Amino acid sequence: MKKVLYLECNSGISGDMTVAALLDLGADQEKMENAIASLPVDGFRIRVSRVKKAGLDACDFAVILDEAHENHDHDMEYLHGHDHEAHSHEIHSHEIHNHDHEVQGHISEEHAHCSHIHGEHVHGAQDHHHEHRGMREIEEIVRRAQMTDGARSLCMKIFHILADAEAKAHGVPVDQVHFHEVGAVDSIVDIVAAAVCLDDLGIEETAVPELCEGRGTVRCQHGILPIPVPAVTNIVQEHGLRLHITETEGELVTPTGAAIAAAIRTTDRMPERFTIMKTGIGAGKRSYDRPSLLRAMILGVDEDRKEEQKEENRSSDRIYRLETNIDDCSGEIMGYVMNRLLEEGARDVSYTPVYMKKNRPAYQLNVICSPEDVEKLEEIIFRETTTIGIRKEVMERTILPRKIKTVSTEYGDADIKECILPDGTIRRYPEYKSAAEIAENNKISYQEAFLKILDAAR
Repeated sequence: MKKVLYLECNSGISGDMTVAALLDLGADQEKMENAIASLPVDGFRIRVSRVKKAGLDACDFAVILDEAHENHDHDMEYLHGHDHEAHSHEIHSHEIHNHDHEVQGHISEEHAHCSHIHGEHVHGAQDHHHEHRGMREIEEIVRRAQMTDGARSLCMKIFHILADAEAKAHGVPVDQVHFHEVGAVDSIVDIVAAAVCLDDLGIEETAVPELCEGRGTVRCQHGILPIPVPAVTNIVQEHGLRLHITETEGELVTPTGAAIAAAIRTTDRMPERFTIMKTGIGAGKRSYDRPSLLRAMILGVDEDRKEEQKEENRSSDRIYRLETNIDDCSGEIMGYVMNRLLEEGARDVSYTPVYMKKNRPAYQLNVICSPEDVEKLEEIIFRETTTIGIRKEVMERTILPRKIKTVSTEYGDADIKECILPDGTIRRYPEYKSAAEIAENNKISYQEAFLKILDAAR
């Protein structure tokens, strides 16, 4: 049974909401607290509690800043009271100040029904509120934190996604970015906590169908920004996240929340069949026309049943072929597009050299896919290449029944594909990925690994 994390972002997503939902799913709170306590960062304490939202019991994760580090992320009047003068702050061309509103309000005592404060780490106020951290400082902070290599890698992936988005928004190279947004204490704690919790849960895949966002404007330290804010827009665009703009007046998706979603999402589609193993609800801090809740589920997907579903799809007599001619894309782009299409479900992708009008050399991109994947793959082609049109046709095909099996070899288990010919003859083929892994792990040639698997299959 494979575990798939599903994030239901109907009320958006932020760093603290994500951490709370993961803790509610069963992530090890003590492990998270130890990682946070090891951070060489001051000026905060954390609190984990239970709150009521729309009558639902939810987990709340709060990073409580001292006075010197307070960033007004919890102040709804500051964020949306645009008739009041914004706080002034000196702007330097190399310093980027954004507004991630992860701590979105004080925990209301009348709503909290778990009065015990868990894992409260109190730090001093040695850091100045206007301190700016670049990626070098962030990398050093993460390097010194107590966490697994997997959590550390995920943590830096999230930070780099944020840094790229901020650099693009402000028109500076990533290595020159010194940004208040990612360097803010609450953002650092949220990202480290989320990475540690995700690593502890052992998630293999993450489904994020869409991010619901509000509309209007929101105040940051340098004025009023449109929603979604530039950093969120850049992350959504760069990583192909689906955004759904709602009628809610206000910001639902924060840059940190968008970066976490981009870093862990492996698909935007739910499994066709699954069981719900666990459910967690994380509370946000803002008050809008919808409850600020992030629901996370761990779904169990039966791998045997998944293979049966694949076989059912393969038995279909309808398949689509997408085709377009491209004469102004580099080889690097074409290679990247092929990998993206295959990762998102294309059955096959190929390029054919062609000559277009005016005798220009070009490539014809051909994609074979299931009917349900056409729209998604077309979006990738339009986004990642320079084409302005895609031809498509429905094709009939004759296919052989096939299934994936596992065989044992002296070098370990390997997958094979078993096909049945019309006369009942069975053919077995080693799967490339298994042969390649055995060759690499055992320091033998690919051909030797292939033959070993073939012998075991026979």
